[in-house]
Amino acid sequence: MVKSQRIYIIGFMGSGKSTAGKKLASLLGWTFVDLDKSIEEFAGKSIPEIFEQDGETVFRQIETKILRNLNSLKNTVISTGGGTPCYNDNMEYMLGTGLTLYLKLTPGQLKSRLSKSNGERPLIKDLGPHELQSFIEKKLADRERWYDRSDIIIEGIDLDVSILLENVQSRLNL
Repeated sequence: MVKSQRIYIIGFMGSGKSTAGKKLASLLGWTFVDLDKSIEEFAGKSIPEIFEQDGETVFRQIETKILRNLNSLKNTVISTGGGTPCYNDNMEYMLGTGLTLYLKLTPGQLKSRLSKSNGERPLIKDLGPHELQSFIEKKLADRERWYDRSDIIIEGIDLDVSILLENVQSRLNL
């Protein structure tokens, strides 16, 4: 397995993984896959519906299955869910099968972004502003032990995709 065949973009919800992934894939001339959209297509329902009807455990099982099913893809940028690296040895899998790229934002930056979209995100849909800040701080502190293992860590706020591209090209010798 050549690690350069796949790039996994990881980070907290709202960090811009899908946006950056689409731009990076386009600049590389590669395919883009949004893991969350692939999960929804497989399950035949939205992620909030999966969480509500089946629970987070079932969601994480589906997520892992779909992630592993992408193993035949080459020259592909995959945007993962915020929790993907933290369950079912997914971080180990991604480190072994591709280049991992962590889009890092502070809790304050994430709160600013997420406060505009929390109705569509199952883990934060019922949180007020203070609760949202506390949730982000706690969850991010827990998840960073996985995120920080990434091959590339880049500040995600006001991300210049050309800098991202340079990092990736340098790392993959493209």
